[in-house]
Amino acid sequence: MGKVALVTGATRGVGKGIALQLGQAGATVYITGRTVKSQQGGLGSLQETCDEIKRRGGKCVPIKCDHEKDEEIASLFQQIARETNNRLDILVNNAFKGVGSIFSNCDMPFWEMKPEVWDDINNVGLRNHYICSVYAARMMVPAKQGLIINISSIGGMRYLFNVPYGVGKAAVDRMSVDSGIELRPHNITCLSLYPGAVRTELIMDQMKSKDVKVRGTCGTEIKLSDFFSVRNSESPEFTGKVIVAMAQDPKIMNYTSKVVLVADYAQCRGIRDIDNKEVASMRQVSFYASLILPERAQFLTRFIPNFVKVPNFVLTAMNTKF
Repeated sequence: MGKVALVTGATRGVGKGIALQLGQAGATVYITGRTVKSQQGGLGSLQETCDEIKRRGGKCVPIKCDHEKDEEIASLFQQIARETNNRLDILVNNAFKGVGSIFSNCDMPFWEMKPEVWDDINNVGLRNHYICSVYAARMMVPAKQGLIINISSIGGMRYLFNVPYGVGKAAVDRMSVDSGIELRPHNITCLSLYPGAVRTELIMDQMKSKDVKVRGTCGTEIKLSDFFSVRNSESPEFTGKVIVAMAQDPKIMNYTSKVVLVADYAQCRGIRDIDNKEVASMRQVSFYASLILPERAQFLTRFIPNFVKVPNFVLTAMNTKF
């Protein structure tokens, strides 16, 4: 691949999975996070991610960065520019601080939460994405090439978890659309990318308690174990495999200013998860059937063809009308 990439928030979860796949594909990967070395009882670190990339034959530069601090973000991009002669081909805005706040407040309406929950979720998950995009664009525009991917979620279209989360994800999507409009004349693609139900370390740790529930897309409570079961979910590296394909897609500009589902893009290109499983798209009727049907009736989903999907225009309508 030979590209220079920056993946923010890559100590664990989706960010780590993306970094691993980019490094494995031959990119020089800069990764950020707040945890440099492994800690007892910890769920990941920059050093662990870096070591795994190198084991796979890749190149990695770990940089400690608190994405709530503007001066550290500025320093991050200064270092990349200095070390790569102002080259940055890929930015993946993935850093997100709000998971703890989501789980600790999952049974509360917004007026019962501390107002600071907004900042916990959106200072890093939204404001930081904009700042990183500004610095990345300043490197990409003169080069007339680049790819900016903002990791978002279905919470940008429908209610999910809580009010600050949904507002933040909807804003990330709008930022991707509008940024893409301004970047298109400079041959730079900007898009929002929706992973599905990802089996991250934090999610799996939370699921050790079988009674953990969150508010789903209809505002009703659902068990994490139901939504993140192996049959419905994907590995953290699946999104990484898709981003590798996007980085090498000669027609990637067709996706600028769009919201893209990871599983949809993967199915169009025959990309499977690291366990060789075909991941169901959130647009597939069989996906929703697998969520609803009990274990003993799951065999019925095999009779629903994969091509039976919710049309794209319905998703577009969901993203423009509330």
